[in-house]
Amino acid sequence: MVIRRAEKRDMPAIGKLLEQVELVHHRGRPDLFKNGGRKYYDDELAGIIDDDKRPVFVYDDENEGVLGYAFCMLEDHAGENVMTPILTCYIDDICVFEHARGRGVGRAVYEYVRDYARSIGCYNVTLNVWECNPGAKAFYEKMGLAPYKYGMETIL
Repeated sequence: MVIRRAEKRDMPAIGKLLEQVELVHHRGRPDLFKNGGRKYYDDELAGIIDDDKRPVFVYDDENEGVLGYAFCMLEDHAGENVMTPILTCYIDDICVFEHARGRGVGRAVYEYVRDYARSIGCYNVTLNVWECNPGAKAFYEKMGLAPYKYGMETIL
């Protein structure tokens, strides 16, 4: 097993994982998420993979191939009016193939991202979790993350 930056050759597996994420969100909030879509299609995904400010990491098993990923965004708050000048690693998405869940893949990917963020001088690692995804929320809490803000809505 190795965790590494994603490459274009990983796009088919990443695409399948993106479909799984979309399905979880669609099932939880069909009013917001379309059925059968993906957050990023191949043209966008290729650009993201090449963008050093948006690193994507994959868990690559020598026997099974890519089993999971983390999409990250580096947010530099230097020069902002109200934020202190910190560098944040925002995890846009973590996903593990259903058949590989419970095997430590998600933990390994999260810990890799956390260590990467620390190594490049980030102050913190942040992410968002949809309320309709209690499994993800429980996973992140198990990893030691705690809420730092809440998103709220009223449906009209």
